Amino acid sequence: MLPQDDRSLLDVIVRAHKRGQPFGVYSICSAHPYVLQASLAHAQRAGAPLLIESTCNQVNQFGGYTGMTPADFASYVRGFAQQCSFPPDRIMLGSDHLGPNPWQDTPAALAMDRAQTLVRDSVCAGYVKLHLDASMNLADDPANAPLDPRVAAQRTADLAAAAEEARRHAPPGVGAPRYVIGAEVPSPGGMLHHETQATVSHWVDVEETIELTEQAFLMRGLGSAWERVVAVVVEPGVEFGDRVVFEYDHARAGALSRFIERYEGLVYEAHSTDYQTCPALTRMEADDFAILKVGPAMTFGFREAIFALGHIEEELLAGRAEVTLSGVREALEQAMLADPTHWCKYYRGNPVDQRIARAFSLSDRSRYYWPTPEVQAALEQLLENLRSVTPIHPALLSQYLPVQQGRIRSGQLSADPAALILDKIDDVLADYACACGHEARL
Repeated sequence: MLPQDDRSLLDVIVRAHKRGQPFGVYSICSAHPYVLQASLAHAQRAGAPLLIESTCNQVNQFGGYTGMTPADFASYVRGFAQQCSFPPDRIMLGSDHLGPNPWQDTPAALAMDRAQTLVRDSVCAGYVKLHLDASMNLADDPANAPLDPRVAAQRTADLAAAAEEARRHAPPGVGAPRYVIGAEVPSPGGMLHHETQATVSHWVDVEETIELTEQAFLMRGLGSAWERVVAVVVEPGVEFGDRVVFEYDHARAGALSRFIERYEGLVYEAHSTDYQTCPALTRMEADDFAILKVGPAMTFGFREAIFALGHIEEELLAGRAEVTLSGVREALEQAMLADPTHWCKYYRGNPVDQRIARAFSLSDRSRYYWPTPEVQAALEQLLENLRSVTPIHPALLSQYLPVQQGRIRSGQLSADPAALILDKIDDVLADYACACGHEARL
């Protein structure tokens, strides 16, 4: 059973792992409304806390690519929680890659000043899990070599100092931040190129990160903050790209897994765990990868549901003069073609390869385009059209959404199209909940 005080959840997880009990938490890395609704509903059924994170590019004091500040994001999430009657004290907000990444093309002094402002804003907005990441080169750093790990550690400590300062001025009830350090992660959103094997961090490099960061914290007088560092980000050998998933390999990650046992207060945080199987996620938890981040797999499930419903709509309503088909898939394609910013670096090959990737890639760059007004209008039209023919023909549901049709027949699921979408996302969540020791499906 999960603890009711979500501010101590990460401490409980660390202690459990050190006792040999692989109890963990999955982190929802998405601002998509259907993903948030599905995640809140799943956690509500399980009686579990829920960790939801934003990235520094997605949410920052200038709005990020979502147009939201940390306070806006916190209000946005809590608004969904209120709609779902989810207790607000069971939501844990986190920030991923919190640091100067959005301002890499500016001098270090300016980039770090902005990053520290973002840290303070996040803490004051109620974020209690902070992944501090200052690993990237800034405009006046040497350009032809990785950032000196000592400099990265010092900048990480600067970010922690800003968080500790903000904590003293935060609203009542905001808990002391728990920190995650390290930045050995795959490319956000999936690999840029096809590779033959995903990297596993070497324990020597992880040891250097821990020791240098601890020294930097202590030199800044942040001893109490260091005691609240609960995890290190590493590469466990899992990754996904346009059309490939690298599965977790317990043997390859063995040395890395055993290394963290030396530290009484630390576990691992694993990024890019999307599309791993439930047994693989469960094995990762047993190997001290206690925090499992997931994002694109959930919007991929959302996209699968929308495309399936689009096929059902065409079968049922095409040719009816009084009906305007939604054309949701076409609207999404047009939005992606009109602004290739979010996919052009990821989808290579000839025009046919790119077209298929825009629709079906595991990297799911389409997730950036659902908020587009034209796509949103098409989605609403799809739902309206399908509700006009409810109940949806069971044979078509069996053809395009067979798992959901089985649940409808057993009385577990409503045939409403929105419920079908949420259930597709819930299937992803169920694997993570099971691996982390939560009750997956009630």
